[in-house]
Amino acid sequence: MSGEKDLQQLLKSMKPELNSGDYVFCKVEKLENIDLDKIEMFFKEKEAITLILKKDIADSLQLDYSVIMSWITLTVHSSLEAVGLTVAFSKALSENEISCNVVAAYYHDHIFVNKKDAEKAIEILNLFSN
Repeated sequence: MSGEKDLQQLLKSMKPELNSGDYVFCKVEKLENIDLDKIEMFFKEKEAITLILKKDIADSLQLDYSVIMSWITLTVHSSLEAVGLTVAFSKALSENEISCNVVAAYYHDHIFVNKKDAEKAIEILNLFSN
């Protein structure tokens, strides 16, 4: 299954879901000595490896981070070729002064927002389905 491409259908059916826990973005030079089962996501950049993980795990690994975030999953299966979804929700969030960091995975789009903005972000995202 390749996922939904129609923007209007994506917006109506994205059903944002707030994942439990506090999440942080950290950077490391190498993944050795890090249990990948404890990492939610990682991305290799030329400067470092970015880790997205639960705050308590980052604390136990003594990793630095700058902001505590909440993780919202758009539960619709969006196509990697869908056009406009990220623009639509990021514009709506930015109009409400909410910063978002987006990860598009195979099945779903994932949005990380400052913990203090999580409930408001969910309200804004739910407006698309009304």
